[in-house]
Amino acid sequence: MISYFKNEFRALIKETKNLDFKTVYIFISVAIIVFLSLTVASPSFYYDHFGKNRLESRIYWFLLDGSFMFLIPVISIKLVFKKKLSDFGFTLGDKKFGIITSAVFFSFMFIIVMVVSSSVEFKIAYPQGGEALRNNYQLLFFYELCILVYMLGWEFLWRGYMLFGLKEKLGFYTIFIQMIPFFILHKGKPEIELFASILAGIILGIQALRSRSFIYSWILHWLVMVSIDVISVLRYNYNF
Repeated sequence: MISYFKNEFRALIKETKNLDFKTVYIFISVAIIVFLSLTVASPSFYYDHFGKNRLESRIYWFLLDGSFMFLIPVISIKLVFKKKLSDFGFTLGDKKFGIITSAVFFSFMFIIVMVVSSSVEFKIAYPQGGEALRNNYQLLFFYELCILVYMLGWEFLWRGYMLFGLKEKLGFYTIFIQMIPFFILHKGKPEIELFASILAGIILGIQALRSRSFIYSWILHWLVMVSIDVISVLRYNYNF
């Protein structure tokens, strides 16, 4: 029995020696980032340790989670891989393609948001910061800036660090690999948004690879979130 496990262990060690360090590191580091995101950077953690204010819990979530998702990959790229951030999509890349596709995607998404925002489920879900944002536009503006920070980390994690980091070994399959956790982490959102995140993850992945940049998906995703919140607030205040 002991010799059996020794042979299995030797076989395992032999296989691990053939693994690519950067690929393994990215998978493990992304898992750790998601762990931090779901635990210490979550609204529930804020509720358990700091208070029950819904808006404050969301601001805490956006700023801390966005920082984790951005800074850990940046530190990994610079200190572990010793690479340039531009190698991971932190560049404007193909500006013409990025701007045109972002404009097309946003126009399409804006129409979708206008249609689905009339649903009761949507009105309850947004803005995620709660009622305090519905009558205070200055606070809403600050809140959207916090989302901008969050989206920087979110998009850099999936459409920068993971997408470009894995492409060397996994090619275009990495588009679908980064889409899966992106989709799963939409759990709890309205069903139509949850389902749409599958297609969105693929489209944004293709856009990032083709433009050689995650910047466009960052700005695009943020603008979509802003439009969701603003339309929700306007529908609530003006009943249209």
